Amino acid sequence: MTVFDDQLHKVTTQEGFIAALDQSGGSTPKALRLYGVNEDAYSNDEQMYSLVHQMRTRIITSPAFNGDRILGAILFENTLDREIEGVNSARYLWDVKKVVPFLKVDKGLLEEVDGVQLMKPIPNLTGLLEKANAQNVFGTKMRSVIKSANAGGIARVVEQQFEIGKQILAEGLVPIIEPEVDIKAVDKAEAEKILKEQLLEQADKLDGPEPVMLKLTLPDEPDFYQDCISHSKILKVVALSGGYSREEANRRLAMNHGVIASFSRALTEGLSARQSDQEFNRMLDESIQSIFEASST
Repeated sequence: MTVFDDQLHKVTTQEGFIAALDQSGGSTPKALRLYGVNEDAYSNDEQMYSLVHQMRTRIITSPAFNGDRILGAILFENTLDREIEGVNSARYLWDVKKVVPFLKVDKGLLEEVDGVQLMKPIPNLTGLLEKANAQNVFGTKMRSVIKSANAGGIARVVEQQFEIGKQILAEGLVPIIEPEVDIKAVDKAEAEKILKEQLLEQADKLDGPEPVMLKLTLPDEPDFYQDCISHSKILKVVALSGGYSREEANRRLAMNHGVIASFSRALTEGLSARQSDQEFNRMLDESIQSIFEASST
């Protein structure tokens, strides 16, 4: 079996969740602040990315972080270019921790139009995917945002996601398609109805054997995405925490059977640069266990 086959088997058959460790340029300062590292600790992007890599390295190398409960981890491209304990980050995840690596490939969001934010163009996507393949990365992730139940806007979001998703599939990687519905949207439930229709319509059009994954906001209606979970072209449905606390995100996740977590801020909630390794590892272990249990319903 190839590395990809081993990774696919793990994602398909094992219980667990995906750790989202892909904070990028816009979200890194907030992630560092929550970790107890303020803006005065760095003076440029390189220093900022070095500090957040230290945070991610501390998480990934923790005894609590391994493939027993964690299926995969999503990395930012900057992390892909760095090492953990002298080993390329993606290879460290798989070879040492048996955690399947994913790569965030989007370059951020355009301004809101028709109630949605489409993705910015992704220059040299092919080159990025080639680099990912060379480092045994299994899949990718790309995020758009839906802020209101505008049918035309939502259709464009999903069309763009699947159009780029097909390019990723053609390079032998599994795309995680992430059309996030803003949890503050006043018509969130209606937006989710439109989104599900569009997702199923686009999934029906996939003509190759390879599946995609979906990363979705936890819905207002429990088990709302069962049609997506059972679709032959959708490998997995994972959920983002979207600003909910870990407790609330876990509560909602547990009501959506067959959906697993792909949490970022909710995973790292409570972790601090000032904690001793013992305190840090205990807090991370408790966080991972609670998310694992909510993902196992």
